[in-house]
Amino acid sequence: MIVAISIGAVNVPLGDVWSIVLHHVTGAGPVPSDPALDQIVWNFRTPRVVLAALVGAGLAVTGAVLQTVVANPLADPVVLGFSYGATLGAVLVITLGGGAALAGLGVSAAAFLGAIVAGALVFALGQRRGRLAPTRLVLAGVAVGYVLLSATSFVQLQATPNELRTVMFWMLGSVAGAQWDQIPTVTAVVLATTVLLTLLGRHLNTLLAGDESATALGVDVNRLRALLLALSALLTGTVVAVAGGIGFVGLMIPHLVRLTLGADHRRLLPLTALSGAFYLVLVDLLSRTLTRPNELPLGIITAFLGAPFFLWLLRRNKGLD
Repeated sequence: MIVAISIGAVNVPLGDVWSIVLHHVTGAGPVPSDPALDQIVWNFRTPRVVLAALVGAGLAVTGAVLQTVVANPLADPVVLGFSYGATLGAVLVITLGGGAALAGLGVSAAAFLGAIVAGALVFALGQRRGRLAPTRLVLAGVAVGYVLLSATSFVQLQATPNELRTVMFWMLGSVAGAQWDQIPTVTAVVLATTVLLTLLGRHLNTLLAGDESATALGVDVNRLRALLLALSALLTGTVVAVAGGIGFVGLMIPHLVRLTLGADHRRLLPLTALSGAFYLVLVDLLSRTLTRPNELPLGIITAFLGAPFFLWLLRRNKGLD
């Protein structure tokens, strides 16, 4: 993160970055002698890098949980429609609200509400006789996602050229506008949800053995899946609300951690969070340095890196046959 903060249109020596960050966080060390450098490091780059780490961690943890909940290695927030719900909410505010509040909602609040509504729809449609079925959840997620995507496309047709540019950049994901006032809420949700899910790691492990085995071990499978879906929707809505739609993070990172360290969720979830944070900080660094002075949306890079991994996973996983 320190390296990512130091690199940009103006490169800042690592020692100066560390000194400025340490001074603002702890009050220790000398007062920064260059106000412009202090502004660049603390007000522009540091919140951006911190937000990228939080968003990467949140998306990766959500993907790991959803893959277990629906017993499908290809599941992630996009497949289950959560990201599409957040996107529709944000696009409605950007276009119909002209970038201002619509019915009292800002872009972030509308995106969060959209993810929660999408999660509720998938939850309702994924049930049969009061029980959540993994296959039905995936099918419901895909169906809800396509409906929300078509609604988003229709709304885009009503947008002005300026609004459309904002919509497209937001849909592909960016942390360019990160501000310090966004950080506390996202931090609280990502940390609290990750800790809670890690504490539920033993119960998540039982789902890997199948519903019958989990029930025999005393786990209420239906209630557990409902809780995990609710937490996943909350986490997805929070991070997509501040960073837009970013694909493949929730698909790729959990698999890489599983291949390296195994499937025990008590270790998998914390390490997935750290890996997701590292990955998206790196992607954000690439997004603002590859085509300087222009900036690429994060979703372009994650798709470029994630799509080949997706195809490799399809060929490797014989269980999908």
